[in-house]
Amino acid sequence: MTPTVPRRLAQLIALGRIGIGCTALVAPTLMTRPWIGDGAGTADARLLARTMGGRDLALGIGTLRALTVDDAEARPWVALAGAADAVDATVTILAFRRLPPLTRWGILASTVGAALVSFRVAVALEPGADTGPV
Repeated sequence: MTPTVPRRLAQLIALGRIGIGCTALVAPTLMTRPWIGDGAGTADARLLARTMGGRDLALGIGTLRALTVDDAEARPWVALAGAADAVDATVTILAFRRLPPLTRWGILASTVGAALVSFRVAVALEPGADTGPV
């Protein structure tokens, strides 16, 4: 069967999270520099980037695994990914004035956008729908 649009978007969200997670684990400074600027290369910043990478990797893998069961199983995973992005957006807003001026708006837009898309996809996934393997 052909996957539904929300199911395909859930797959893309999961794959994006896996990519971001892997990048944060192996190249943490690449992930943190746009967000925090010059402090991105410190050991503390690299540590935090890797922990966030682990979070994103787990959410992505969990979502893909859940999609092999059915859409209802995947809904909470996609919603939790949105919640993680909403937290990222909130802490970005709280630290906004201290963030690098050239990148802070892009970081805020990407975190808010990712949260909104994930929440919308989670709502759109059909409970009990099973369109076959991912």
